[in-house]
Amino acid sequence: MSIFRRPDYQSDTTQFINQLKTQRPELDAQQQEGRALLWDKQLSRDEQQAFKAGRVAQKPYVYQNQA
Repeated sequence: MSIFRRPDYQSDTTQFINQLKTQRPELDAQQQEGRALLWDKQLSRDEQQAFKAGRVAQKPYVYQNQA
């Protein structure tokens, strides 16, 4: 290791998050549970086809209101 090497930098935010995770080790599990409620969903093929069928084509210039 070089004598000129600086210690690894950690921002205040990173230090806060690391401290919070050491104080509350159950926090990661709670985050995973919350993510599973909203984002980690399995869609059936019928639902996927219904979403594709309900899609509306975007106009060439989206900021123009008049057709």
